[in-house]
Amino acid sequence: MLVKEPLPISLIRVPAKRMKTLVADKVTTLAEDILENGQQTPIRVRENGAEYVLIEGLHRLEALKALGEQTVDTYKVRARLH
Repeated sequence: MLVKEPLPISLIRVPAKRMKTLVADKVTTLAEDILENGQQTPIRVRENGAEYVLIEGLHRLEALKALGEQTVDTYKVRARLH
């Protein structure tokens, strides 16, 4: 079962490949929604030593950064070994 946990945004690393999918208009829309309703859906991250790597929720993360938030609600997931 996934447990929602707040984490400092500064500890979350976004892979360069994932950043290429960023759409600025979507970030703005999400930021406005978060201002009105708060963060409804946690992002997903995986642990990588002392930091975390973003798995899902790039636009939500960037919207929270744009709003000046210091923390983000997350679900920690385990990476599958192939």
